[in-house]
Amino acid sequence: MHLFVILLFMLFLPIISIIQDVLFRNSDLMPTIGKWYVYWGVGWRLIIAGGHQLLRPSFTAKDIFEIDDPKASKLILEIGFGNLAIGIASVASLHFPDWIPGMALAGAIFFALAGIQHVRNRASTRPEITAMVSDLGAAVILIAYLFWLAT
Repeated sequence: MHLFVILLFMLFLPIISIIQDVLFRNSDLMPTIGKWYVYWGVGWRLIIAGGHQLLRPSFTAKDIFEIDDPKASKLILEIGFGNLAIGIASVASLHFPDWIPGMALAGAIFFALAGIQHVRNRASTRPEITAMVSDLGAAVILIAYLFWLAT
């Protein structure tokens, strides 16, 4: 299920939305990538992750970070709050387009640092490897969008 959710929000839904905008609305590619990747890849992915962390903090502690200590739930809850905050603002960027670059930057920083930390942790479980690959992939896409904006 974890892999399905990541593929859905990080790959399938953004690609479908980008194709629709580019083919049927004649939208330019890079702004469309930024818009839909912030909405799905940052927004909904982090809302789903944050909600899951609030409802089942032990999953993130045990299956992602390999921490089998009930006290870890307190930290996971705070991670969930941060994920919800970034996620909600990213989803709202669909209605406030001026927010897209800022949310892309927040997402790029978050995903790059999270992905690097998974590498440093020597990711070994399937959920952690999945998180590492998707985090680093998201960071690359968002950074490419931000570099395009800067040129």
